[in-house]
Amino acid sequence: MRAALCKAYGPPESLVIEETDSPPLFPAGVRIDVKAAGINFPDVLMIKGEYQFKPPFPFAPGAEVAGVVSEVGADVTNVKVGDRVIAMCGAGGFATEVVVGGNSVLPMPDEMDFVTASGLTLTYGTSIYALKQRAQLQAGETLLVHGASGGVGLSAVEIGRAMGAHVIGTGGDDEKLKVALEHGCDHVINYRSGDFKDEVKALTDGKGADVIYDPVGGDIFDQSLRCIAWDGRLLVIGFAGGRIPAPPANLILLKSCSVVGVFWGAWSSREPAANRDNLNQVVQWWREGTIKPHVSHTFPLDKTADALYAVINRQVVGKAVITMD
Repeated sequence: MRAALCKAYGPPESLVIEETDSPPLFPAGVRIDVKAAGINFPDVLMIKGEYQFKPPFPFAPGAEVAGVVSEVGADVTNVKVGDRVIAMCGAGGFATEVVVGGNSVLPMPDEMDFVTASGLTLTYGTSIYALKQRAQLQAGETLLVHGASGGVGLSAVEIGRAMGAHVIGTGGDDEKLKVALEHGCDHVINYRSGDFKDEVKALTDGKGADVIYDPVGGDIFDQSLRCIAWDGRLLVIGFAGGRIPAPPANLILLKSCSVVGVFWGAWSSREPAANRDNLNQVVQWWREGTIKPHVSHTFPLDKTADALYAVINRQVVGKAVITMD
């Protein structure tokens, strides 16, 4: 098989595209001929050695794929050879083949294309877990989504709207924020024009946001604590802004709010049945047209470094995907 291999930690151009041995199949495993693989910010962190999950060298990054089942282990009963599937793999997705556990595979709707399918699990899986299980978002509440035109941000906008929330999105580019409006934001705020906290308070009659979805961290997190509602929930999704914030405990006390960690990868492995239910709900929303995943860039496997730089340089709106054909 061909793969984009990381043989030592480094920048995207250090990846090597080459032929390598196919991964072995195990009794509960499913071998997939990969057609497309979603790209996510953790892929960048993984090849730099800055992600919490560190596969042994050499490894291919890529946490989510869509493709066709080519072989199944003796213990697998939920899929068969020839099935079109969506799969979570953690790593190894930037390759023409991947082997995953049978519990990590979902059937792919006949009417869904591989590019769309390959970008569903990580972003939408993270966002539905964050908003449903962690924030317990209620219809009628105000949801503030930072990085609203990015991968996880745009999925949070769509899921928040599907759950009945009033959605405010922030970002640093007016053109990208237009996409967030198209996908369900009621209002958008360009935080480069000034502090967003005052605008959030104005839009909520001084109350603040009930739930804040923050994949950015840094100064964005700090301001969020100053525009959160009483009994609000601030979801810690990640730190794309670079600085890991240290929240002042007095503000948490005064707002009687919660700072809530969201580690979907660990939860999905601990609660596979609940995670599968969440992803089935995402697929159902797609069937109904409630969510419409946005893919702004596709790249061939040979251009994996370019694909990762598109993410690093914030050129991507929604998702970027690597295709194998």
